[in-house]
Amino acid sequence: MTDKVDVVVIGAGLAGLSAAYFLADAGIETIVVERGDFPGSKNVTGGRLYLNPVRPFFPADFWNDAPFERPVVKEKLSVMAEHSSTTVELFSEKFRAEPRPSYTILRAKFDQWLADKVSEKGAFIIPKNKVDDLIYDGARVVGVKATDSELLCDVVVVADGVLSFLAEKAKLRAARDPHDYAVGVKEVIELPAKTIEDRLGVSAGEGAAQLFFGSITRGMVGGGFLYTNRESISLGMVVGIEALKQHQPKVEITELMELLKARPEIAPLIDGGSTVEYSAHVIPEGGVRALPQLVGDGILLVGDAAGLGLNMGITVRGMDFALASGALAARAIRDAKAHPSTPLRSTQDVAPFSAVLLGAYEQALRDSFVVKDMQTFRSMLDVLDNPRMFSKYPEAISSIFEKMFWIGDQPKEKLSSTVMREALKHFGNLDAVQDALGLLSV
Repeated sequence: MTDKVDVVVIGAGLAGLSAAYFLADAGIETIVVERGDFPGSKNVTGGRLYLNPVRPFFPADFWNDAPFERPVVKEKLSVMAEHSSTTVELFSEKFRAEPRPSYTILRAKFDQWLADKVSEKGAFIIPKNKVDDLIYDGARVVGVKATDSELLCDVVVVADGVLSFLAEKAKLRAARDPHDYAVGVKEVIELPAKTIEDRLGVSAGEGAAQLFFGSITRGMVGGGFLYTNRESISLGMVVGIEALKQHQPKVEITELMELLKARPEIAPLIDGGSTVEYSAHVIPEGGVRALPQLVGDGILLVGDAAGLGLNMGITVRGMDFALASGALAARAIRDAKAHPSTPLRSTQDVAPFSAVLLGAYEQALRDSFVVKDMQTFRSMLDVLDNPRMFSKYPEAISSIFEKMFWIGDQPKEKLSSTVMREALKHFGNLDAVQDALGLLSV
């Protein structure tokens, strides 16, 4: 290792690798320090990557050889009651048109591919090294203390994930609030490609995404997800950490996962499959209101370390945010390196790589789709943080459809009468009106 480089990136996830790619492309000497055995070995959030938002940041042919699993052409949303469920399914030719808007991915493969792209640009990736602390010159970060050595640099890009203690050490973030985080568990279940396509109703090489919410989380904020890979299915659950801690009686998310797998809506989809990977991961869900300070003197936060995640109710995003934040961080560092001193109020100079100069990153992030989307859905967590969304309403929705389709031994009333009576029964109260108004805010 060299004693002094331009930039040290901590973490070889999507945000860190994106930053390193663009830094190296600009001729900036960059080292990526990764605690795992290789890029992707510690990254278990693989599910779905939305490409449309990030295409403008990358070269036109960048994604041509990416190890995508399947393009998502079918969306399914399942409302789960205790003994029934209602599923809305959307298939659209728009999702099949090139360029495909989203793909499922497996991070172990995808991150290694992206790391190769970074190495081709000239950045160095150092695996099996953990950064334990930052090095300061006064209040300015000037390097890192890693497993094997100390590295001095002009800028540190913190991309070490949602539990980044370095962000706290740099005093860019206060202690974590459990309300702003969720825990997710996921299994990758191997199945033949043809079996996956037949069971999910998609054509060869194409995929589906399905989200589940309702009784499966026992009134807690959260839900389940299913994504189709080439020869496997990613099945998992996400539950709010604060809700999980406060739930009575106590329940483990692993127990909820087993109950999800046993549901009659799920069991046939994974029947005969073999679990080849099991993982758990903390997810930022505090939204725009929980964003930390993103820059300091000689330091920037990107990706999960910056709290850049968004639960939109019908989908969860983070990987596109990570890629964009890395690209924008690299751009700010490049510009700061090209203009190391800027007049301030005509009498004072800004120090190179100070928070003032690197603040261009935060402004660019706020001007991008990342923070704008987080701002648009800033009230979503308040809406979802409501037990009725995961107990009463799923039961009501399934009850209405059940009564519509049920044929008994008595004459059947008009469908309109059934719907009106059940809707008034379940939704004709002040709580439902207030909840509906909350939904209108998102």
